[in-house]
Amino acid sequence: MVQSCCLPAVVEKNGRFCRAGLAVVLRYIIQKTYEADPSNKGILELLGFKRTCLKACAEVSEWTRLCEISIPLAVENFLKVSHNSHQNIPKEILLFENKLGEPVRVHNDDKIRRQKVQQQKMLDKTASTDISSKEDRTVENQEPGSADLELRTAFSKLTLQKMPLATNREPSHIRKIKTSELPPLEHIFAEGLYFTLTDIVLLPCIHHFLEKHSLYIKLVHKLFIYHFKAACKKHQNNILQLPLILNWYKRVLEVPGIKQATVKCNIKNILNCQSHPLPNECQQNTSTAFKESENIPEEIQFIGGPRPTITKLMVGKMSADRALRKQQQLNNLIALVTKLAKPGDVIVDFCSGGGHVGIVLGYILPLCQIILVENKEQSLICAEKRSDELGLHNIWFIQANMDNFKGSFNIGVALHACGVATDMVIEHCIKVGAAFVISPCCYGFIQNTSKFAFPQSHQFKKVLSYKEHMILCRFADQTAVQLPPERRQIGKQCMGLVDLDRAWSVERSNYSVQVITMEPQSCSPKNNLITGIPV
Repeated sequence: MVQSCCLPAVVEKNGRFCRAGLAVVLRYIIQKTYEADPSNKGILELLGFKRTCLKACAEVSEWTRLCEISIPLAVENFLKVSHNSHQNIPKEILLFENKLGEPVRVHNDDKIRRQKVQQQKMLDKTASTDISSKEDRTVENQEPGSADLELRTAFSKLTLQKMPLATNREPSHIRKIKTSELPPLEHIFAEGLYFTLTDIVLLPCIHHFLEKHSLYIKLVHKLFIYHFKAACKKHQNNILQLPLILNWYKRVLEVPGIKQATVKCNIKNILNCQSHPLPNECQQNTSTAFKESENIPEEIQFIGGPRPTITKLMVGKMSADRALRKQQQLNNLIALVTKLAKPGDVIVDFCSGGGHVGIVLGYILPLCQIILVENKEQSLICAEKRSDELGLHNIWFIQANMDNFKGSFNIGVALHACGVATDMVIEHCIKVGAAFVISPCCYGFIQNTSKFAFPQSHQFKKVLSYKEHMILCRFADQTAVQLPPERRQIGKQCMGLVDLDRAWSVERSNYSVQVITMEPQSCSPKNNLITGIPV
């Protein structure tokens, strides 16, 4: 089963449950470490607020994409080029720099931002009473004061000191300030104020990237002393464009656990020799370098896609009406699959959730191998329990983002694959020449990604722009039962057009494709089925 997945991968003793992909495996290691020693609460803090750090797939989460795909690949390609060859900073690294410059959003940011206002007013008051001491201060001494609140917040969480930053209520003039007028919080670590798994994953990549520039970094101070203006202009596309990443790198290496790990791995801080801050003028030049010198492709800026795997599983507590509709949906999909399946076939249930489709297929097709691929661990664990209760031994379970499944199979199925997840399933099937039966869902989430551009077919591209296609998708989502019948009818027609675009696009890959409707139509507002068979 490991051969069907991208490494790293972890297989349980029974050999039927596999976890694959960097983010999934690291999250699993953290959870198991905590289970082995519940007193080690610090390890669990690496998963961030609500334990969601790197939980969503790369098509949904920009951080997961940066950590698993974009930055590792960019750094790998960067290191392959000779040291003597001129290179621009990879756009993925610049994207990380840009994200570090964005305002921090945390669950209690309003309170922290008000405390920051109060702190700044106190600093201003103190400074005004002692002008001479203010003049003697260096830029280096002033910097910690401006970000002191963020640092104290971050390190109080890092050291698990459960002490509030300020127990007293803010003064009335602070409370009256509008939220829109509050100063933004600055990044201390990658995703905000707190050290998370994201920082651990990105550190080795950034270290190797900076290491290649180590010789240049040693000369930076000399360049600044004699002609730093010319240096900034001449090296606009070099390491000087990354002041936020350099600060982040230094800060991460100061985390106690990281310090210990770097000693064991013989990793040295390549910035230790740099005790000189960047001149203000050069910092100003580099702060806008990302926007001025690089045009980041649309796919890298993508935020959205398939609906995130929010916890909404109701184990065995489905209403009678919903259970009937679910049964009708399964009947439609499974009837088509059984016509295609042959003994020995491998059938993959993508976005399997709790395994409603895969388990039924495993039961009625005992001579076929069924693989459930799902990103959400709890759903897959529930599916495994249900399978065991039925005594099914022809079902395997893979917790992974869809891109981390690389196995060969004969039939791909998906019931209500959200947004571009439908297109991802179709792409997987085309790659291995497999037939597919897919029920699309969440049309409103369809938008361009790093892999897909809409509309997809030549026929639709001639008459629809991307913006018009997005409008079509929004209307296709308006099929809820509480809407007026005429609105639902329009939504149904738009669904058909969106799926027709998909069907025509797939036909270019030598597939026979049909778009049909489930029976009865009332079994689901999203009742289309797309079937494809290699010609």
